[in-house]
Amino acid sequence: MFRIGHGYDVHKLVEGRKLILGGVDIPHTVGLLGHSDADVLAHAVMDAMLGALALGDIGHLFPDTADEYEGADSMKLMAEVAEVCRKNGYKIGNIDATVIAQAPKLAPHIVEMRENIAKVCGCDVSQISVKATTEEKLGFTGEKLGIAAHAVALMTQI
Repeated sequence: MFRIGHGYDVHKLVEGRKLILGGVDIPHTVGLLGHSDADVLAHAVMDAMLGALALGDIGHLFPDTADEYEGADSMKLMAEVAEVCRKNGYKIGNIDATVIAQAPKLAPHIVEMRENIAKVCGCDVSQISVKATTEEKLGFTGEKLGIAAHAVALMTQI
């Protein structure tokens, strides 16, 4: 049996924060604002996995009102989400994700993002696709005010 889920996340870019995407600390002049490390890619992937199984979203599992998640490493949270999925009888079939950012250029970091997600989720890197695009200077991402990510997860029964 297959289940499909979609995830979306967005965070504002601000000074004084790290830019972490897919567990990769990317050198940049600004970073993403959020209760955790604000890794929009990881958040979209987790929401897609949870959505596929009708288990809500990461805000349900890791509320931003809980002090224990302040500054949390999203890859550690992803490991917990993968375990929740396994306990519900599912594993990743494949993940397809897109990061929307005008800057910085993400191509040099894509392989490491894919490897991080695969390692944390316990699957092969060939099951994880990460792409990056700009919005041709349109909208909040195009104006470099924030970064967004979409992800689709195909989950298969164990």
